[in-house]
Parts: sequence; C-alpha cells; structure tokens
Amino acid sequence: MRTNQVKQAIQAGQVSLGTFIFEFSTTGIGRIAAEAGAEFVLFDMEHSGWSVETIRMLIASSRSVDAVPIVRVPATQYHFMARVLDMGAMGIMLPMVETAEQAQLIVESCKYPPMGKRGAAFTISHDDYSGGDVATKIREANDQTLLITQIETVKGLDNVEQIAQVNGIDVLWIGQYDLSSSLGIPGRFDHPDFLSAVVRVVAASNAHNKVAGFMPMSTEEARLRINQGFRCLAYGGDLWLYKKTLADGLKEIRESISIAR
Repeated sequence: MRTNQVKQAIQAGQVSLGTFIFEFSTTGIGRIAAEAGAEFVLFDMEHSGWSVETIRMLIASSRSVDAVPIVRVPATQYHFMARVLDMGAMGIMLPMVETAEQAQLIVESCKYPPMGKRGAAFTISHDDYSGGDVATKIREANDQTLLITQIETVKGLDNVEQIAQVNGIDVLWIGQYDLSSSLGIPGRFDHPDFLSAVVRVVAASNAHNKVAGFMPMSTEEARLRINQGFRCLAYGGDLWLYKKTLADGLKEIRESISIAR
C-alpha cells in the first residue's frame, strides 16, 4: 500500500499544504496541483455535484504524482466512504460531524477489521492492482488512510472534545462558512464567537493527539491559521484561485494600457 506522506507529516508535527478541487474535473487537475507544490488534493463531492465515476477518474489520474488524493464525500454513509477508498482515495473528509458516535461510524466504515468493518477487496484500484500479503495490506491501509471530520455546527462544536477522543480520526477541520452560519454569524470570522470556536477546536485537537484543519482563502489567512495552531491547510479552491489570478492579470494589463495611452 502507498505511504500517505500527508498523514506522516502531520503526525510528526509538521504543516501539510494542499488545495480543494470543486469545479475542474479534468485528467490533469490533480497533477497540475501537485506540480504547483500541493501535498494533497481534496476532491469535493458535497457541493460539486460530481458523480462517483467522475471522482474515480480524478483519483486515478492523480495517483501518478506525489500529491495525496483525498475525497470529501457528501454524507456519513458507508457506501460513499468505502467506495471512494476502494477507488484509491488515500483520505476521506466527512462534513457536518456532530457526535462521537458519528465519528466512530466513520472509523468503522473506513478501516478494515479488527479496527473497523470495511469490506475487503484487493488487487483493485486502491492497491494498484498488485498482489501481496492481504494481512499486510490491511494493516498498512488502516495505518495510511487519513480521516478528516468537519466541525461545522454548534452541536459539533459542543461535542468536539468527545469527537477528538475517537481513535482513528486524524483531523478536526473547521468548515468556516457552515460553522459561522450555525453560530448565527454567517461569514463573520472575526466575531468573538467564531474566534472562541477556533480556540476550542485547536485545543481539542492538541489535547487528543489530533490535528486541526482549515481552508484559508489567502496567504495572509494561511499564516494566521498556522499561528493559531492549524497544521493541515487546503489553500483555496480551483475556481476561486483561477478567478482571482485571471482578474488580477486582466486588471494589471488594463492598467498598463491606460498608462501607455
């Protein structure tokens, strides 16, 4: 089984940087992100509307490079989690995690026995169609699979310490728009209630040997989150990065035309 460099890095106390993919379902997008320096690529199924077949293509075309493919599935359901892992995803992100029981279900769905209840199929996509000792593959898959739970509601925040105690969960990730909306302060990331939530999630992560995760939308915000204790960061998403870069470039060109006149 492949080594999950992202999981190894964050468990060693390092910061891992990646990006989200929401819009561009091309065979090259994962490789482009890796060439740009992304250590992981998070393919979204929650908001993109992508089918399992699209995700299968994105994972397969991304496994030729070093960036770790991770998939955010739309719900805590076994058939979403186990299927994308069998396709070759090396990590799973779950939205709207609110209880320790839900977190335990995630572990059971994504880990093989004796740690979980994931159905066994080998010499397929996730082990690169290779042979080998099944017991070794099971042990390595359980060790290498990265599990990310998103804290996005008041209920999830209230139970974050219990969620953090679940063995097998690796990252507690703040979904900032959903969490701020649940708190009644949508988009107000400087509000005391949101700042308090940030402190609480990071503290719970640190107390239970987990890692705090976040999606910063700018380099300035990325530095802020790292200083706050986040160590797993997805810098923006494909559509927003493309739009900003295009807008900045077009603005600069138009300004140079005006100066030339």
